[in-house]
Amino acid sequence: MAHSKQARKRIITNLKSEARNRPVRTFTSRRVRDAHTVMAAGGGTDAIEAVRQAQSALDKAAKAGVIHRNAASRRKSRLEKALKAAKAAA
Repeated sequence: MAHSKQARKRIITNLKSEARNRPVRTFTSRRVRDAHTVMAAGGGTDAIEAVRQAQSALDKAAKAGVIHRNAASRRKSRLEKALKAAKAAA
């Protein structure tokens, strides 16, 4: 357990931000996972729409400060790369 008053306050703050950020993280990761699933199934326009929704979710998470903007950008780039590979394979 925390020894100082400030450390105890920090634990409470961290718990609050964790509770606030968890739904956004879950929503975002679910959208990314769905996009990968649709791409693996080879779903043409469905894959494009799924990737667009995932990228939107990543942008919203970055805007809210849940994930770093560079991390969001990197994950969006990887989604685009996977989409391009899925199109080439189909």
